[in-house]
Amino acid sequence: MARSSLRTVAARLAIVAALGLTLSGCAGLLAGSPDATYDLTAPSDLPRGGGQRGVLVVAEPVAVAVIDGQRIVVKPNEGQVTYLPKSQWSDRLPKLVQARIIESYENAARLRSVGRPGDRLAPDFQLVTELRAFEIRAATGEAVVELTAKIINDKTGKIVAGEVFVARQPLAGAVDGPTATRALDQALRRVLTGLVGWTGQQL
Repeated sequence: MARSSLRTVAARLAIVAALGLTLSGCAGLLAGSPDATYDLTAPSDLPRGGGQRGVLVVAEPVAVAVIDGQRIVVKPNEGQVTYLPKSQWSDRLPKLVQARIIESYENAARLRSVGRPGDRLAPDFQLVTELRAFEIRAATGEAVVELTAKIINDKTGKIVAGEVFVARQPLAGAVDGPTATRALDQALRRVLTGLVGWTGQQL
């Protein structure tokens, strides 16, 4: 092949490579930065007990589709649902709340053992919960967490007790990722503190 032909082929290959790099860069710009990911925490300053109140299995909370995911719910007005942009929870919200419920009971050390269904425990009781609200209410500038709970005797299937826990936490600033998730985390910790104390009274 003549040298001029080789130079032509090389030039064309260089152009193709340059176009590929340009398109790759454009795709990166279009994709944008990844979503900021936030976690929830369990209360760690709970009064500790004797750990002899039976074995409790904690089911994953039931939740409607709006909050059964990783997106963070913001309600501008009653009946209107949006999501916080570029922000997400570290896991599906019901699964994340289940983990923090279990961690709260473990921190309190009031039960002989606590775990999830399938953990090969021989439970005395089951905790069945529903997340009714886990959201930022922009109109009132607050985070709202609402959880219903039922304790069920695993041997008889009868409900031992039921309760509703609600916490509201004012936002400390604008509705953004850090502010919103901090307020929701604080509200959840208050709900879990109430849940653990109430459970100790029932068992």
